[in-house]
Amino acid sequence: MTFDEVIGQKEVQQRLMQLVDEGHLPHALMLCGPSGSGELALAVAFGCYLLSKKENTQPGFDIFGEPTTPTENPMLQKLEHPDLHFTYPTIKLPSMNSDYKPVSDDFAREWHELIMQSPYFTMNDWMQAMGGENQQAIITAGESDALIHKLSLKSSQGGYKVSIIWLPERMNNECANKLLKLIEEPPQQTVFIMVSEEPDKLLETIRSRVQRIDIKRIDDESIHTALTQRRGLDDEMARRVTRLANGSWLKAIEELEAGGENEQFLDLYKTLMRLAYQRKVNELKRWSDILATLGREKQKRFLIYFVRMTRENFMFNFHQEELCYMTAGEESFAQNFARFINEANVIPITELANRALRDIGQNANAKIVFFDLAIQMIMLLIQK
Repeated sequence: MTFDEVIGQKEVQQRLMQLVDEGHLPHALMLCGPSGSGELALAVAFGCYLLSKKENTQPGFDIFGEPTTPTENPMLQKLEHPDLHFTYPTIKLPSMNSDYKPVSDDFAREWHELIMQSPYFTMNDWMQAMGGENQQAIITAGESDALIHKLSLKSSQGGYKVSIIWLPERMNNECANKLLKLIEEPPQQTVFIMVSEEPDKLLETIRSRVQRIDIKRIDDESIHTALTQRRGLDDEMARRVTRLANGSWLKAIEELEAGGENEQFLDLYKTLMRLAYQRKVNELKRWSDILATLGREKQKRFLIYFVRMTRENFMFNFHQEELCYMTAGEESFAQNFARFINEANVIPITELANRALRDIGQNANAKIVFFDLAIQMIMLLIQK
């Protein structure tokens, strides 16, 4: 994979290459950005860039001074280079022993298939690929042990060894502490590239030992260009999708593939608000039971959607089109509902959803969490 396959983010690309050119490449980097900004794509492209050069040569040139790029190396084209290591959250399958600690290699085939399709994907996509939508994926201590073993070996090509860690905030404490020791005393010519969406959840000791690079939203022009050139959209359609994407390539793709989960979440949101307004407690109980049947990861995604929709409806009241980012279906609902989200309740409603998100993340009883949210919405909706 090359930087040409990354959508936008030219400034970050230049900064990464400059670190190498000037000989200031740290042994541990952390690319931080919201989902859809392309931080994983950047990490993979940069990892391939490092592995495409040999020690003591100019970046992008082989030992004979001839130009070389990752695309000329079939192992890098297929992301099968022996010195390129991926670490990512995993789940425990029913076939695994109770005391077994899953590692990334257990799901290497699924990961390779997914990332070869596109380095732009969500945790939901990864959970579906693993077949564990009803679990919470973590990076176990078993993974840190496996990584220590891999990186203790010499580079097979005589250059860098690159370890890309996707979502390190999902490491459990035992894994994080072992990784900390590895970062403090890294094997020779090893470069760690962490890809984080929630860096504040990482141990402070790890954050202090990596060079953090914040990834901004993708600029609209780059998304528009990608939509026309990669997806074949006409100019008008590309402009509409670009605006809704709001800097996220994942949201752009989601809009093109409108339906599925987003429509389900909109229906659940609409149902909750209608039943809460009508004070139908028994039906709200059934609503919470339905939410409880969803997997933990999907429950968290719904609550994130809940917060976004609350914000969009609040902004809709200002009649400022440029401040709202809703699909046609969401906007149709907002026409009548938005007036119920106002200055008196927008913050309490948002805080309520964020508490529920925290509780679900801590494995609280989902039925209780969602029923409590539903009951409290009855009072919050009548605040003027």
